[in-house]
Amino acid sequence: MVTDCANCPLRKQDAYETLSGDELTFMRRFKVGELKVDPGTPLLMEGSNSPQLFTALKGMGLRYKLLPNGRRQVVNFVLPGSFLGLQAGVMGEMKHSVEATTPMVLCVFDRSELWNLYKSEPERAFDLTWLAAMEEHFLGEALTSIGQMSAMQRMCWGLLRFYTRCVDIGLADGDRCPFPYRQQDLADALGLSLVHTNKTLMKLREKQILSLEDGILSLRDMEQMEEIALIEIERPAKRPLI
Repeated sequence: MVTDCANCPLRKQDAYETLSGDELTFMRRFKVGELKVDPGTPLLMEGSNSPQLFTALKGMGLRYKLLPNGRRQVVNFVLPGSFLGLQAGVMGEMKHSVEATTPMVLCVFDRSELWNLYKSEPERAFDLTWLAAMEEHFLGEALTSIGQMSAMQRMCWGLLRFYTRCVDIGLADGDRCPFPYRQQDLADALGLSLVHTNKTLMKLREKQILSLEDGILSLRDMEQMEEIALIEIERPAKRPLI
């Protein structure tokens, strides 16, 4: 069963804007189906020219870049609501890769309709621009974190960011949320070695600030985490969803 845009479970969350009747009609036409994938499935490959765009409906994944020597930089974590493939739609090819970490369900859109979206649906086009601007803002924060913060500061910043995203999409339960990633994935996202990542998590657990065990992230002292990270996490009142 393909999820009707009118019944999208993500839009039921307070973080997302609602659609007008005309916008809903367009989104039903823009969406051409759904795709279910297993963990480890490549969704988009760097250098590829995919004919499809995606929104993650369920499950989590990774955006990453690989160097010729095999080293990897995780660009961002993919959560429900993430829009994927815009680079290929605008630039002709993907500049990074995307892979499923858990079983995922993705809304599939026909990339050939992207230009029609900009021509006939200016509010939807603005939403895409907003999403791209937010991604740019996040990458600026991430670069600041990697370039100017200690390992503990990076860890607190990155995990606070992840937790607040889970809150917005209804995946958090109190101070806990799922974190189905390996420590290596977290290390690659924060620009740390695996050993340094493990030691930093141990220090934070010993200080009773957070714990990360069995795929569950628990933030025990969020106020102290914000002080360590030096950045107050900003959350827009409402955000668009494609």
